[in-house]
Amino acid sequence: MSRWLVVLGAVLIQINLGAVYAWSLFNQPLMDKFGWDREDIVVTFSITIAVFAFTTIFAGRLQDKIGPRWVATIGGLFLGLGLILSSQATSLGQLYFFYGVVGGIGIGMTYVCPLSACVKWFPDKRGFISGVAVAGFGLGGLIYKPIIGVFIEQFGVSQAFFYLGIVYMMLVVAGAQLLKNPPETNEENTSIAQSEQFSPLQMLKTHQFYVLWTVFLFGSISGLLVISFAVDIGVELVQLDAAKAANAVMVIALFNAGGRIVLGNLSDKLGRKNTLMMIYALTAVIMFYMSTGMMNYPMFLIAVSLIGFCFGGYLALFPSVTADYYGTKNIGTNYGFMYQAYGISAFAGPFVIKVVSFTQAFLISGVICVVAILLVKFVQAPKGVPTQQPIEKEAY
Repeated sequence: MSRWLVVLGAVLIQINLGAVYAWSLFNQPLMDKFGWDREDIVVTFSITIAVFAFTTIFAGRLQDKIGPRWVATIGGLFLGLGLILSSQATSLGQLYFFYGVVGGIGIGMTYVCPLSACVKWFPDKRGFISGVAVAGFGLGGLIYKPIIGVFIEQFGVSQAFFYLGIVYMMLVVAGAQLLKNPPETNEENTSIAQSEQFSPLQMLKTHQFYVLWTVFLFGSISGLLVISFAVDIGVELVQLDAAKAANAVMVIALFNAGGRIVLGNLSDKLGRKNTLMMIYALTAVIMFYMSTGMMNYPMFLIAVSLIGFCFGGYLALFPSVTADYYGTKNIGTNYGFMYQAYGISAFAGPFVIKVVSFTQAFLISGVICVVAILLVKFVQAPKGVPTQQPIEKEAY
């Protein structure tokens, strides 16, 4: 089986999962129909991301054992079911459970499968292939933005959930059929970019995991703060109408996807640490600029585009960093633990916005990105695995 067919399946799946990034398009229609507060509606997005991230631990472990195809298929069914049920939601609690919990489980079950399979098939191009594998996730918002808009306009926000659920279910399940792990000899015989194979427990005993986890958390907070409130930032800070501000969703998605491929590939050439420090520095600069509140429409689009670009880089690099530091044998489970930083970050943005203004939140984000640069600079790869069992050595 061609390894590029695995990549094709991965991209098809991720495009549908990544439609979650267009959540801000639902905010106003739900406010208009049910009279709910914006901040309460955005919690749906936070719950989705948190459940999605938490589920990756169990999905990663399951796919490490039985392979990615069946796990991704089950995830696609859950995702579709969650949105179909959301079409019947008449309270925030129902929306939180159907879209956030059931849909989030579906995304989490599915997300780690194509990523893990692709990293195993391309040990010589981890950064690049991780970027390609998750680029579809970044493109999801761009591709589905007009589709979601048409569904909401033609059928109303509730029925839009129903039709989207059908589409997601069919396409994710189809893409899952292309996923397959490589033969064991594929990785055992390669001498490129190999390290010791850490079990999840062994990984959790290294201090490097917690440093990397914190760095991932800081980058995700900054990115999701802009992504989840993109339309609202345009309306409140730049005085745009909602339709014009919604263009930010499309440019963020485009640059998000581009960042995953470009920065993932760049990390194969410059090294993960150098690339991470570069994108955290760029994120910090943009956040400090946005904190001034002096944005017009072009500068608003440039700023959110660059944040989307950098955010894509974080999502592309950390799977590769996890594989570099802890091996690929347990990459599904290990990255599931690392990915919890992303899940927790989904709650940080809405929580901070309830306490401080957008400009103050951007300032805080800039500061934590500077801290992340220092953490990345000084973190070193773990020395070895504390076990007496034979370990496959990797040479950098």
